[in-house]
Amino acid sequence: MHNLLKIFHFIDKYNETYLEKIDKNVSIIFRNYDKDLNIDTILKIKNHCKKYKRKFYLANNYRIAWDLNLDGYYIPAFNKSFEHLLSYKRKNFLVIGSAHNLSEINYKIRQKCELIFLSPIFKVDKKNNFLGLNVFRNITIQSKKKIIALGGIKYSNLNKISISKASGYASISMIKKKAQK
Repeated sequence: MHNLLKIFHFIDKYNETYLEKIDKNVSIIFRNYDKDLNIDTILKIKNHCKKYKRKFYLANNYRIAWDLNLDGYYIPAFNKSFEHLLSYKRKNFLVIGSAHNLSEINYKIRQKCELIFLSPIFKVDKKNNFLGLNVFRNITIQSKKKIIALGGIKYSNLNKISISKASGYASISMIKKKAQK
């Protein structure tokens, strides 16, 4: 079956063996908020993604993503900066961001995000509330931007993504479990 949905996976460290096990259609977002960014690590991930023709985005550091000519920049929901708007626009450089509600979606639109990750769509352990399929679908229909489903995505509810009107989905644990098998 041909999958038309965009698929993203968040990683926080470089592990070549692990990355080789992930489907090549999955785009990688490197986010590591606990440590200082290591340019060598980012370059290793970039080279690996280039080798496997996979998209690579860096979270929360526009300048490095731009300078290293990555595929794009990921703006977390807590990042309210407009720094990336000061630079010239580069073709094939995608700005993506995450949001948890309609007001944050509007903020990401003002930040010129081309894709917006909306979370959590399904129940997750670390949050008491989640949007649910109906609310998520209504927000997706109302939004003028492409919305990516994030949060609580498992193989058991993956088929619901297509009826949510999402343009794709992002996962940490589901893709990680598949790669570890």
